[in-house]
Amino acid sequence: MSTAMPNPAKSAETTAAGSPSLLELENVTAFYGDLQALFGITLRVNPGEIVTLIGANGAGKTTLLRVISGLKPTASGKMLFAGQDVSRVPAHKMVARGISHVPEGRQVFPFLTVRENLSLGAYTPRARAGMKQALAEQLALFPRLSERMDQFAGTLSGGEQQMLAIARGLMARPKLLLLDEPSLGLAPKVVDEVFEKIQEVRQTGITMLIVEQNVVSGLSISDRGYVIQNGSVTLEDTARSLLGNEMVRAAYLGL
Repeated sequence: MSTAMPNPAKSAETTAAGSPSLLELENVTAFYGDLQALFGITLRVNPGEIVTLIGANGAGKTTLLRVISGLKPTASGKMLFAGQDVSRVPAHKMVARGISHVPEGRQVFPFLTVRENLSLGAYTPRARAGMKQALAEQLALFPRLSERMDQFAGTLSGGEQQMLAIARGLMARPKLLLLDEPSLGLAPKVVDEVFEKIQEVRQTGITMLIVEQNVVSGLSISDRGYVIQNGSVTLEDTARSLLGNEMVRAAYLGL
């Protein structure tokens, strides 16, 4: 896998120049019943960036993605997407606005074919209108799937299922792609392949927010990152700086 770092200065220049963030959260909180899961989360994702969230299991990273995609309501705070307040917008309308969520564990439909799984990704009327072109684009990006179009998704390897899950998310024509643990349960060689594909997705102009336990792989392809601990952002920096941060290295890299 290529570990060439993106240019964080470029993102900094974009922000400094006043270009609006694609996604912006300000003091967002969320609960599961009486249990508070997120505490005043503030973050941004700029157009064209890859941003990675790192943190221990149970830190709130997956909950944060669920809030952003509308699967989990915010209790307070503000969330803006493309300059519009989407704090109370439900998930099916978030897809229409341009946010696509690839969940942890891939969650493909095992007894549907690859073709059928991809078709289900074209959820919105706009996506359905362009489904033929979108399908051609995904099969060009993930050529292995083109060889398995009539195969049940449950018979694919773990890496192939992850590629199918990403391709299904892209079928919705998103502006922002949320990826939750794309390397989960995959062999190291397959992890490299998946992250190479994520970099190819970036070249199409799609902005991405990634939750990833494999800190080196996640940050190595990212512009910036956030450390999430106990439902709060405790550190924000360029990906390069986070990889060199002593606290990050001690806590998440065992160094």
